[in-house]
Amino acid sequence: MATVLVEGQGTMVGFYSSSCPRAESIVTLTVQSHFRSNPNIAPGLLRMHFLDCFIEGCDASILIEGSNTEKTANPNLGLRGYEVIDDAKSKIEAVCPEIVSCADILALAARDAVVLTGGVSWMVPTGRRDGRISLASNVNLPSFKDSIDVLKQEFAALSLNTQDLVVLLGGHTIGNTACQFFSYRLYNFTSNGPDPSIDPAFVPQLQSLCPQNGDATRQVDLDTGSTGRFDLSFFTNLRHGRAILESDQKLWTDASTRAIIQRFFGGSPPLSFSDEFGRSMVKMGNIGIKTATNGEIRKICSAVN
Repeated sequence: MATVLVEGQGTMVGFYSSSCPRAESIVTLTVQSHFRSNPNIAPGLLRMHFLDCFIEGCDASILIEGSNTEKTANPNLGLRGYEVIDDAKSKIEAVCPEIVSCADILALAARDAVVLTGGVSWMVPTGRRDGRISLASNVNLPSFKDSIDVLKQEFAALSLNTQDLVVLLGGHTIGNTACQFFSYRLYNFTSNGPDPSIDPAFVPQLQSLCPQNGDATRQVDLDTGSTGRFDLSFFTNLRHGRAILESDQKLWTDASTRAIIQRFFGGSPPLSFSDEFGRSMVKMGNIGIKTATNGEIRKICSAVN
């Protein structure tokens, strides 16, 4: 693999080409192996990388075990895929001890998860080091009830623009969520009943999945009709009022974000969702990274050295 510098970020594609040339292939093969037995690890790994980067930067702080670490914060309790990262780390340590960071393994695994579900691959700059701080009290994430203006501000604070916002939330094309995060849209959202931005024909289907006073933890696909496939179906659902999360539907009802979505469907100038997703993931993957002496290479991903 050619070594290409990513200007101004401190990471580079092919960072381990000399020090641990098998690192990336080990991650890929490990993710593939786990995916074959449990495809649900794909959205889990993608979400884990996202949640890691938004708190303390992309430093694998989300992987640290403890009574009050990020992993224990309420938004992170349902995450899946930790065992994949641990497995890849142990295999890499066997051939290249104390060289490859957990943060890089997580970034690579998220890319491989997208590829396995039908997305386009991208070159992942590596060279991150692992953080030593992981506190549940630091977990303050964008909310499914946030307005687009608030989401824009939250993303802009991390040097992500409006297009990055739309593209990265498009990662909801794979994965699911619990009834507790959207059932309020189905009952008494207004004095007249359900959230009016939901397609009225879709409401009974959602109510059958999440009955009032039913199991709040029941899982529902975020991209109805295209489970586990990384494609444009998520945005098609938005266009038809079939988003599950309120914040996702707002991507279509807000004019500024709707204009970006329309470009995925032939609007001018056209955009490729898959290609742009890779670009936005590279940008996100460079949030608050730790390099050189700022951070460490953990021996195991669940604990600081």
